[in-house]
Amino acid sequence: MAALARWCLNRRITVVIMWLAVLCGLTAAATAAGSAYSKTYEAPGTESGHAATLLREAFPGQAGDTDTIVWHTDKGTVRAAAVEQTMNKVLDEARTLPGVISVDSPYGTSGAAQISHDGHIAYASVNYAADAENISPGQAQALVDTAKAAESPGLQIELGGQAVGSTEGSSAHLSEIIGVAVAAVVLLLAFGSFAAMLLPIATALVGCGTAYMGTVLLGHGMTVADFAPMLGMLIGLGVGIDYALFIVTRHRRGLKRGLTVAQAAEEAVATTGRAVVFAGGTVCTALLGMFILRLSFLNGVAVASALTVLLTVAASITLLPSLLGLIGMRALSRRERRVLNEHGPQPEMPAGLSARWSAFVERHPKLLGGLAAVVMAVLALPTFTLHLGTSDQGNGPASSTTRQAYDLLAQGFGPGTNGPLTLVGTADSASARVALDALPKTLEHTAGVASVSPAAFDHAGTTGLITVVPDSSPQSHATSALVDRLRHEVLPLAEHGTNLKMYVGGTTASYDDFAHVIIGKLPLFVGSVVGLGCLLLLFAFRSLGIPLKAAVMNVAAVGASFGVVTAIFQWGWGSEWLGLGRAGPIEPFLPVIMVSVLFGLSMDYQVFLVSRMYEEWRETRDNRRSVRVGLAETSRVINSAAVIMIAVFLAFVLSGDRVISMFGIGLAAAVALDAFVLRTLLVPALMHLLGAANWWLPAWLERRLPRLSIEGCRSRAVPPVPAPASGEPVPPAPDQHSSVEAAGTPGRRAESLSDL
Repeated sequence: MAALARWCLNRRITVVIMWLAVLCGLTAAATAAGSAYSKTYEAPGTESGHAATLLREAFPGQAGDTDTIVWHTDKGTVRAAAVEQTMNKVLDEARTLPGVISVDSPYGTSGAAQISHDGHIAYASVNYAADAENISPGQAQALVDTAKAAESPGLQIELGGQAVGSTEGSSAHLSEIIGVAVAAVVLLLAFGSFAAMLLPIATALVGCGTAYMGTVLLGHGMTVADFAPMLGMLIGLGVGIDYALFIVTRHRRGLKRGLTVAQAAEEAVATTGRAVVFAGGTVCTALLGMFILRLSFLNGVAVASALTVLLTVAASITLLPSLLGLIGMRALSRRERRVLNEHGPQPEMPAGLSARWSAFVERHPKLLGGLAAVVMAVLALPTFTLHLGTSDQGNGPASSTTRQAYDLLAQGFGPGTNGPLTLVGTADSASARVALDALPKTLEHTAGVASVSPAAFDHAGTTGLITVVPDSSPQSHATSALVDRLRHEVLPLAEHGTNLKMYVGGTTASYDDFAHVIIGKLPLFVGSVVGLGCLLLLFAFRSLGIPLKAAVMNVAAVGASFGVVTAIFQWGWGSEWLGLGRAGPIEPFLPVIMVSVLFGLSMDYQVFLVSRMYEEWRETRDNRRSVRVGLAETSRVINSAAVIMIAVFLAFVLSGDRVISMFGIGLAAAVALDAFVLRTLLVPALMHLLGAANWWLPAWLERRLPRLSIEGCRSRAVPPVPAPASGEPVPPAPDQHSSVEAAGTPGRRAESLSDL
């Protein structure tokens, strides 16, 4: 790492130009190629997956996206001459729009069912040749503009459907700007230097921008979910600014100790930069652990997110030292430079609020530890009601056209109209076709069914299709229960004695299948990720207690953050007020992705905190002093980093995307609880209570464990540290084989990974 830092410092202009060239090149390539993200959340091998495949093969005309135009009148009915004339004109124009193959009007001979019983609401189906993923925003916007242009004071027109949903304004860039702005304010207050404040921002933006363009190109080579780029930016900005913050903080401390700019930057990259690589590698490993689930939909998310973290780490250890070399001593504020020139290097001692808080925790570990445990347990309670399922346009903001169209359809035609079930089956014999023809009558008398369409066959007559409209909304437990009833009770009876084979598909069925696959594999996934983290911490800190506590803390952070997400998005506590839409189920893939990200972030703070404690323990063998000193010297930088990450994550709530808002609130809650409750309260309280048992490791295991150096050696350019004051015991020289202590001048304290 020291050699890499020297190379970047000596070729600082070249490194900056190389990064900018890569960013510009990828931007040009991504612009030329365009995006190819996926909006299909299907699990291979499931029943809904089979139904979707059969539908595409046998009924290609129905495999395209279907959007709806819904209109409503308060006075009169939709059959009024003026309304009918206006809407017929709209529908005629819609038929001529690019990509539209047909429009089913309620004013035709077979459209009576598309007008509500009271005559105040009607809808038309707009059928596209392509699915929603292949409909450009321009094509969808043309439909919205055509319909909305006919609105009048007595006629409300709203539109729904996946393609229309893609046109609704997203404040993604506004979210990024606000998050970066808040981070800039925190950095300016922490550093007091405008130049130093800019470095973490610039490093994170270049790394994330490069990764964003790479994700666009990645979508052409593998399945990448449509929310993956924003998720990558959310994670990348958070960790990227934090990683750069740690390195710049270490660099500034080097300058204050009298090092030259080159020496301070080299030491910062060789020590804290090494820790950043370890932390980033942990996050990437956790994200790539999603491959265990063997879901192509999540594989793309994992690769895109890991790529973002990888590039932000690369920017932190290459671009950042180059920028540090360019700004020189301006990494310090004017006052700090003046004090350094007048008084020379001054030792930094932990003082202020962090030192007083550390002493307070030492005096009251039982009370504070118990209080922290109660807070985490209470916040985790909603997690036990977690419902994974369909989150659709009915959960959008009340002001959106898709939400209003959804509500109008539910009001006029029943909630199930927004998410009909699709029954697709193979019937290649006479008895099977007879059974399929008779199935709609059976379904009409099935509990939970509002209406059933007649059976329709493909041109070959071997594949049949039946549309079932439930009497409940797509996201309700009742609709999920209907799916189970059809699969396990109704359809097996219809298939009995024939070679008919029916599959239940549709939105609710596909999301339920997806959730079942994830839930079935979640224990293996969580166990693998947590087990890997424990193994790494065991190698680093030579203790059984530290990894076990870290595992418990990780689970606590995940449980509490899920509780917050459940209360807001599923229970609806403040969701409408925050502009997050109506309460509904949680996306099935949210637990997997959040576990991956939260594991990596929790590992970061655990390493930053415990490594300083471990260094003090190696020197003094005094557990109380180790915990007190470690907390006092690391809590400030951990809390500053957490504030930045929380601000970035919460800013993405403004994106207007429900999924991204879930991630933003969940990750912000987890980081806040991790930094302010777990790492600065519960963990040190437990370590005070456990005493020397924190560091216990069987001798036979100690001999067999490989040694993992997280931070490595300090730069040889570091000058000697003044001898301790009279009367203060001189600590022994650090163990040359310590996994976290920096080899160097004896007596040196506060130079661990955590003393950033």
